[in-house]
Amino acid sequence: MAEFPPSHQRSIRQQPTFGVLLIVGLLTATSNINAQTVTARKVSVESQNQLYQDLAVEAAAAERHYSLLKRLIKAVRPSVAHIEARKEQKSSSTSRREDSRRPVMVEEAGSGVVIEYGQRFYVITNYHVIENCRPGDIRVEIDGRLHYPSRLIHDRETDLSVIALSQSDLVAARVGNSKKLEIGDFVVAVGSPFGLSHSVSYGIVSALGRHDLELGPQGVRYQNFIQTDAAINPGNSGGPLINLRGEVIGINTAIASNSGGNDGIGFSIPINMVMRIAEDLIDYGQVKRGFLGVSLDSRYSFEKAKSLGLDYANGALVSNVTPSSPAANSGIQVGDVILEFNGEVVVDDSQLVTQVSLTPIDSVVDLKLYRSGILQSARVTIGNRKALRSRE
Repeated sequence: MAEFPPSHQRSIRQQPTFGVLLIVGLLTATSNINAQTVTARKVSVESQNQLYQDLAVEAAAAERHYSLLKRLIKAVRPSVAHIEARKEQKSSSTSRREDSRRPVMVEEAGSGVVIEYGQRFYVITNYHVIENCRPGDIRVEIDGRLHYPSRLIHDRETDLSVIALSQSDLVAARVGNSKKLEIGDFVVAVGSPFGLSHSVSYGIVSALGRHDLELGPQGVRYQNFIQTDAAINPGNSGGPLINLRGEVIGINTAIASNSGGNDGIGFSIPINMVMRIAEDLIDYGQVKRGFLGVSLDSRYSFEKAKSLGLDYANGALVSNVTPSSPAANSGIQVGDVILEFNGEVVVDDSQLVTQVSLTPIDSVVDLKLYRSGILQSARVTIGNRKALRSRE
């Protein structure tokens, strides 16, 4: 019977010993790897914990900063109104007979802000939010409660409306001073974009004194807008623009957009202008606009200014003076360039028209003029546009 040689047999007998050593070596190596993994994991966890501690320190500093924004919103929120207006849908088809017999009614959402004037409460909003509405067509939600207007007063030429309320337990917003605004100031917008009430966005003041904007089919005659990159969308109209002190410094009114939504260019009416209009509407039912008594050359350009001896095209060129008007009585002449009005630089004719119209009646205002190469001063008493025109 054939047998394996002994040496071969020995080698076979020794094989299990070698296998045991190999398994033990592998187990030892695996143990070392596991130990290294645990050590690395411990280091990773410790590093992560340190990162969280560092974040907590930095977050606390950031939270102290952003807590200002949270407190601001809490302070302002009870004074912001969500407005729903039931109005007739404007149809592009005027030939369809059923359009005239069965008008389609739609609900549009907008915003407003509560003010107190003469110990009564009112909501200021944009005219286009409640255009062609009666008091019964409007619902105003303020701080979770529903209110109905007792009176509506409008000024179409500035796109502002005042909604009178009968309640006496409302919380009025704090009104700031829009003349103190500077480009770069932080601002917050609150409103109802796309019907989502009390939505908040923030940004900065991008520009001041914007005018000559084409707004809506009827336009806005008197313009002096704050431009902001705070997100403003349909439904924000009439809502407040607020500074870091929680003061209302503007009423959000319009956007410049290719998409119909927020493109980072929104416009607000300065609150000083808003309050001037609102107070007249409440006191008189109409706005008493200032009157200077000049016609201005809308074609005034840099070339014309240069021909007159000026190095810049700021100002408004007088093309006509109304007899017996405030301008005539103060000695303003045809050909004068009005450079300053009431301490403010005149940018162009439309800006001057807005400035004059918002100046209180009987105010005494200083002007700076350029006449025949010489800078001159004049003082004028602002008249009442309606009263003077009624005598013409």
